[in-house]
Amino acid sequence: MLETEIRELSAEQTLPAWRRKDLLDTDTLTPAEIELIMETAEAMREVRSRPVGKVATLRGETVVTLFYEQSTRTRASFEVAAKALGADVVNLSASGSSVEKGESLIDTVRTLEAIGADIVVMRHRSSGAPYIAARHSKTSVINGGDGTHAHPTQALLDLFTMRQHLGSLAGRKVVIVGDVLHSRVARSNLWTLLASGANVVLCGPPTLLPRTLAVRTETGTCEVTTNFDEAIVDADVVMALRIQKERQAGGLIPSLREYIRGYQLNRARLERARPNALVMHPGPMNEGIEIAPDIAHGLASVIEEQVANGVAVRMAILYLVATARRK
Repeated sequence: MLETEIRELSAEQTLPAWRRKDLLDTDTLTPAEIELIMETAEAMREVRSRPVGKVATLRGETVVTLFYEQSTRTRASFEVAAKALGADVVNLSASGSSVEKGESLIDTVRTLEAIGADIVVMRHRSSGAPYIAARHSKTSVINGGDGTHAHPTQALLDLFTMRQHLGSLAGRKVVIVGDVLHSRVARSNLWTLLASGANVVLCGPPTLLPRTLAVRTETGTCEVTTNFDEAIVDADVVMALRIQKERQAGGLIPSLREYIRGYQLNRARLERARPNALVMHPGPMNEGIEIAPDIAHGLASVIEEQVANGVAVRMAILYLVATARRK
């Protein structure tokens, strides 16, 4: 039933079949592939809205979450998504595993392949680790966040949430503010937003802002600025990024008080954006630092929707990767 619905959606939109073994980042996804993920996620959202929000589409598949870093949202979201599709789920952490005994990443993924893992969802502190895992294993690898490089499923759920409220993002202004330099979320969001026709503004202190991300593509633009008060004018979406307190200890920001004064998303700044502009945050939030509490929980905030949509989007990705493996 679910497969029929998704095939009908793809036929209506003349969307391509999914052929990727892995999902490692958003920078190589075509607009048609992104659209396929969005349409599939919409079907999954409908599944989740049913009295019993589960299907047996991935019965017999084994999904392993392999996390070398702490996580709440991403890990729980993938686990719920996999179980909602009928898959068996195994959760592994580096702590307490053979990693502590010196086992290499390659050996770990090969071991998981040998015991029957079909899909490995990986989070790793080192940028590029999921690429190594995918290269050395026939098991499908989904990047759940690697170092400061990428977080593709977060970017895709962010895009899905924006589209629910705004429809097409062509010509829309999306402002991402905070520690862009160390943000895997910002990088992955940039590519999906540009592919969707949005105009992106990256904003933050000069020490936390890579100028090399300023680009112009056939579909959208990305500007880089240190002036948040100017950047937020007429924004359709404002996404605040978590500021880690170790950035102050490392001398990248003078003080949290200075950061709040220049870059906190608060009511006065939000009034410069368009009426009904969306407020977003990938979480976890430092309320009172990068975002004021009344804005984080205000009428414009779709932060809880992002978390809920994460299940539908990750269901879609698991489904697409699994069906590609079966072909």
